[in-house]
Amino acid sequence: MSRRGAVGPRNAGSALHGASARVPSGPWTLDDVLALPVVGAARALVGFTVVHEGAAGVIVETEAYHEREAACHAHVGRTARTHVLFGAPGTAYVYRSYGVHALLNVVVEPPDVGAAVLIRALEPVDDLEAMRARRGCEDLEALCSGPGKLTQALGIGLWRNGTDLRDGPIVLLPPEGVPPALRTSTRIGITKAADLPWRFCAAGSRYVSKPWPPGLDTPRPTR
Repeated sequence: MSRRGAVGPRNAGSALHGASARVPSGPWTLDDVLALPVVGAARALVGFTVVHEGAAGVIVETEAYHEREAACHAHVGRTARTHVLFGAPGTAYVYRSYGVHALLNVVVEPPDVGAAVLIRALEPVDDLEAMRARRGCEDLEALCSGPGKLTQALGIGLWRNGTDLRDGPIVLLPPEGVPPALRTSTRIGITKAADLPWRFCAAGSRYVSKPWPPGLDTPRPTR
């Protein structure tokens, strides 16, 4: 594979962020989303539902990562860890973060281009009892409000790395209604390419991970 040259955050943003304008207005299928560049795919995946072994949650937050910027694992090239990122779009890239949490990513863009969308937060919708038991958490808003929390709640581990997100065991289902409005911010929890505005959250959702982006417009919880 001939790897693209590394670029700085500013150049990466100008080269890739314009893809967001090409997000379809919906409804769309997973194949529609997988045909988009990574930033457009990250926007379009908000509203999809992640299903694993009966448990499910609606995606309310994503982040985009591309080999041309230093925060992406693929930036170092193809390795034993990153080779999945250079595979077919629609593949699950599941990796261990800080030796503790498994994080779920959706591989996008053509084969041999390292790019993926990190699923950062879900609104839990199915098999809540099992999800709460796995997490040891009763608070519905906190159940999947982070990439490590949601994989624990859904029972997704490293053994799902490299699996097909169309056929399972992890499945992505398109939204049935109008996709949510989005709020955009810089990605969180990283130190490299930290100025790229590649974090996308469902407006008004209290299930988004913290810190919440500016203008999320979450309603006050009912008491």
